[in-house]
Amino acid sequence: MKIPFYQVDAFTDHVFGGNPAAVCLLDRWPEDEIMQAIAAENNLSETAFLVGSGADYDLRWFTPALEIDLCGHATLASAFVIFNFLEPKLAAVRFQTASGELRVGKDGDLLVMDFPARKAEQAGALAGLTDALGVGPEEVYGARDILAVFATETQVRSMAPNFAALEKIKEAFAVIVTAPGDTVDFVSRFFAPNAGIPEDPVTGSAHCTLVPYWSARLGKKQLHALQVSAQVGELFCEDRGDRVSMAGRAVLFAHGELAI
Repeated sequence: MKIPFYQVDAFTDHVFGGNPAAVCLLDRWPEDEIMQAIAAENNLSETAFLVGSGADYDLRWFTPALEIDLCGHATLASAFVIFNFLEPKLAAVRFQTASGELRVGKDGDLLVMDFPARKAEQAGALAGLTDALGVGPEEVYGARDILAVFATETQVRSMAPNFAALEKIKEAFAVIVTAPGDTVDFVSRFFAPNAGIPEDPVTGSAHCTLVPYWSARLGKKQLHALQVSAQVGELFCEDRGDRVSMAGRAVLFAHGELAI
């Protein structure tokens, strides 16, 4: 089986920035074990698999360890591949996913994703979180992910988590750390060692929780964000109530063919 393959850096305007995702184009779904093996072999935080044509696709995402229910940067990468290599005349594309229908449209050189909001509820102290992160958050919230809020961007940038300790926290899929930004509205980082991703460079799905939180806290709907991992990603976001929009750029790093 020959599978067309693209590797795209998402939420950046240059290669070696943002978050790399693999995009595999399929005529039909193979066994899940094959897709999981491909994702493990790629060893990127996400590999996206697409079945479809035109403006409509089924989309699934796999980390090196498991299939997940929502991924932003690999969705952005998938839309980039469709717009640039498959259907350049399209203005928008629809993806059917485990999280419902997701849409991506063009806005100049930005690709704008429409995702469900995942508002977090305030939670109490979480056992082991401070030890795992090395510093205690000001507030803790819970949604799919734990949202740990800090006072400064410097705290988020300088954080050196104990990933073995983070793996012992089973209450959520991952841990998001966030703080007000020095030059943007907010910054964040994302840790998911239980999913085979010690740190994800730029995480669209995390912003389904971050955007409602910062929109309410700052009293504004449109937000400019940076995910301040080593590769740094930039997102332009909007709070739309039960939906969140996230816009970013993407660039091609590689393309070829998988031989399975």
